[in-house]
Amino acid sequence: MGKTPREIAEAYWEAESKRDIEGVLAFYHTDAVMKPPGQVLRGHAEIRKFYEASAAQYPAVEVKIVHDITKGNEALLEWEAILIDHDGGRHPLNGANVILIEDGKYRYLHTYFDPTILPGK
Repeated sequence: MGKTPREIAEAYWEAESKRDIEGVLAFYHTDAVMKPPGQVLRGHAEIRKFYEASAAQYPAVEVKIVHDITKGNEALLEWEAILIDHDGGRHPLNGANVILIEDGKYRYLHTYFDPTILPGK
């Protein structure tokens, strides 16, 4: 039996917390769709730019899943995160991801959070 969507998300967030862009991309199909607030990203090239920009602004991140609803290969994962800036400032952020997993990777990820609460927004 394959891993659950939550287990895959936890492993993905482990790679993201290390700011391992290649490791993060390994969790996405090459033609996956990612929808952060106000964007639709298609494929590794566009998704890579998102994670590179995030890592450049926040060199560290901590994420924990606080609630999940899973049905087969789909899940809604509510999360709490701390984005850590270059000066060590800690910026809390919470939101939810709606994910579709195929063959152990993200086919689709729609993340919901309020980007206006981030510093500089």
